Amino acid sequence: MTNATQLPPPVTPSNAAPATGAAQVPTPNLIATMLRATKGASDLIFSPGRAPQVEASGQLIQLKIAGVGVLTPDDTARIASDLIGHNTHATDDLRNSGSCDISYSVPKLSRFRVNIFTQRGSYAIVMRVIPSDVPDFKTRSLPSQLLEAAELRPGIVLVTGPTGSGKSSTLAAFINKINEENACHIITIEDPIEFLHSHKKATIHQRELHTDTPSFALALRAALRQAPKAILVGEMRDRETIEVALEAAETGHLVLSTLHTIDASKTIERIIGVFALGEQTAIRTRIAKSFRFIISQRLLPRRDGVGRIAVFEILKSTLRTREYVQKGESEGKSLLDAMRDGSMDSMQCFDDEIEKLIREGTIDIATGLAYSTNPGNMQLALGEFIESQPDALRLSRVVEPKPAPEPPVATHALDPELEIQR
Repeated sequence: MTNATQLPPPVTPSNAAPATGAAQVPTPNLIATMLRATKGASDLIFSPGRAPQVEASGQLIQLKIAGVGVLTPDDTARIASDLIGHNTHATDDLRNSGSCDISYSVPKLSRFRVNIFTQRGSYAIVMRVIPSDVPDFKTRSLPSQLLEAAELRPGIVLVTGPTGSGKSSTLAAFINKINEENACHIITIEDPIEFLHSHKKATIHQRELHTDTPSFALALRAALRQAPKAILVGEMRDRETIEVALEAAETGHLVLSTLHTIDASKTIERIIGVFALGEQTAIRTRIAKSFRFIISQRLLPRRDGVGRIAVFEILKSTLRTREYVQKGESEGKSLLDAMRDGSMDSMQCFDDEIEKLIREGTIDIATGLAYSTNPGNMQLALGEFIESQPDALRLSRVVEPKPAPEPPVATHALDPELEIQR
C-alpha cells in the first residue's frame, strides 16, 4: 500500500529505540491484529517508545505482536500517513495546528474515529473503535424514560459527559429509533462521521465536517433549507452553532447534540457563558423554551472488574425546570433539587443512581464516592450502609493493586491487499 500523503519527517530523539519490524507490517493488518487480540477494545494507541497498545475497560495494555516491537517515530509517522491517505485538509491541520481528526475504516472489521497529533517532535495516534452495528436502546441499556427524548417533537436534546463516556453511542441510538419509526428526513453533521446509518423508514443524510461542509454552523444553516425533521449536530462548539441550533429548535425541528460538560447544571452554565453578559437574559429565555432533555452520562468501573456501567442524569423540561433555567438557580431552587424531586417526571440525578449501584453491590463504595457529584452528602447518605459492611469493604480499606495483565500474544491478520475505505 502506497502513501498518498507525505507528512513532515518526525524529529527523532537521540535515544530513540532501534528500527523494528513494524515497518514491514501493513497498517490494516496491524489494526486487525490489535482488535482481535483484545476483547472489548475501545481505543488503539500508537506511541513512540511503546509497543502498540489497546484500551479495554479503562486499562491500557501493551501487545506482543509477532514482528512488531517498540514503535519508533518513523513507525508512527508511517502509520499516520497511511491513515490520512489523500486527505489534504487533515495533512494541513496536522502541519499547522499539530493535530487532526479523521475517520478510517477496515472493511468487514470496524470503523474508527482517529486523532493524530505531534508530541516531542514525533507523531502519536489514538483510534477510537466504532462498532459496526448501530446501537439501539436495548444494546445500550438506556433508561426507558429516554424513549420520550427520541420522539420526533421540536426542541433540543443534549447528551453530555466527558470524552469516552458514550455520548455518540447514545445519540446514535436516538437517531436509529427515529429512523426505524418515522417516515421523515434526518440530517447529521459530524466530525468525523462515526456510526453509518442506512435508510430505514426515514431518509437519512450524513455530512462530515471538512469533507462535506466547512463548519457545523454553515451546515446547520443549510439544513434549515433541506426540510429535515431531525438534525444531529456532532458538538455545540461555538456561539454561532448554538444560535443556529436554537433557531432550528424554535422553527419546529428536533435538534440533538453533545457538550463536554459533567452534569445538567454545568451544561446550562456553559451555553449561557458563551454569550456576552448583556445577551444572557434573552438566551436563558430561549433555552428555557427550547430544551427538552439534558442527559448527562458517566462510565463507572464495575466492582467485579468486568467492564464498566453507564450512569445517567436526566433533566427534563417541566414548568419548574424551565423556570430555574430562565431565572437562574438559587438556594432551594436548583436543577439538582428539581431532578431529585422529579422521578414522576422521568428525571433522575447522578448521586441517587450511584447510591443505588453501591447498595446493590454493582460498584464499590470508593468508586461511587469518586464519581459522585457531592461525595460528602453521598457518604452521609451511605453512613449506615458503610458501617454494616465488613472491614475489607469499608471506605478506609487499602486496596491492593492488581498485577498488570500479561500482554496478549497476537499474530498477523487480514490480507495485505485489503482496500481501505476512508
